Amino acid sequence: MSNQLRQALLEGVDLAPFGRLVTAPEPGQTLADVPVDSLLATALSAKVLVLRGYGLLDTPDLERYCLAAGELVEWEFGTILDLVVQEDPKNYLFDSGDVPFHWDGAWSERAPRFFLFQCVRGCEPGAGGETVFSDATRVYRDAPEDLRDLWSRTSVTYRTDRLAHYGGTMTHPVLATHPTTGETTIRYAEPLDPAKYRNPLFLTVEGPSSEEAVQVMTELSQRLHDPRYCYEHAWRTGDIVIAENHGLLHGRNRFTGATERHMQRIQII
Repeated sequence: MSNQLRQALLEGVDLAPFGRLVTAPEPGQTLADVPVDSLLATALSAKVLVLRGYGLLDTPDLERYCLAAGELVEWEFGTILDLVVQEDPKNYLFDSGDVPFHWDGAWSERAPRFFLFQCVRGCEPGAGGETVFSDATRVYRDAPEDLRDLWSRTSVTYRTDRLAHYGGTMTHPVLATHPTTGETTIRYAEPLDPAKYRNPLFLTVEGPSSEEAVQVMTELSQRLHDPRYCYEHAWRTGDIVIAENHGLLHGRNRFTGATERHMQRIQII
């Protein structure tokens, strides 16, 4: 890695309330010019790393680039998911509405460490569709001791029909240990109301009393959406975003304008 590229990663602009924006130091550079290990180390520290001005990679090159960092999550469609709004989607991920907070790999045996987006086509300013990241480790850290104790005694069972590349029934504790940093983090997927979402997600809170279960869901909703813990990314064509998956939850704002946005997502275990 050249000193210039290393310096560019280290001297990016800090985003609020977390994240880092790095602009390509020279014209003509692509994602392949950044060593993937340095990229992921920076993303782990910043939580969300935004690269701007770097050329995107085609599908085979993107897969090869990420394979250098570890195993990739593979679905029926392969390792790269094209995220576009569809006219008649079966799954809310491909609708124009919002996507509530969740974490990637909840339905897999192993959750990915990182996920990487390439934005092939971005959104017009003000058109919505921003990806929202919530710092689950900081939400836990700032919560009062009695609430953290309640969360530690709680698990959630999730159920949804398999209408896309995931689905079924799963149970997860609300709290988990970050496998790299050792921090306590929150693992929670928000419920999907059948009156609003095409494939609803039903939650059963287990462990606490029924009154405490209501408190668990209320507090999680309020704290995870608190602007102090949330970074919203408005997509531009050519943006590359790498986010670490264990310390964050993420979702999407609904589209309020044109929905031609096209992103490619790949997950690194």
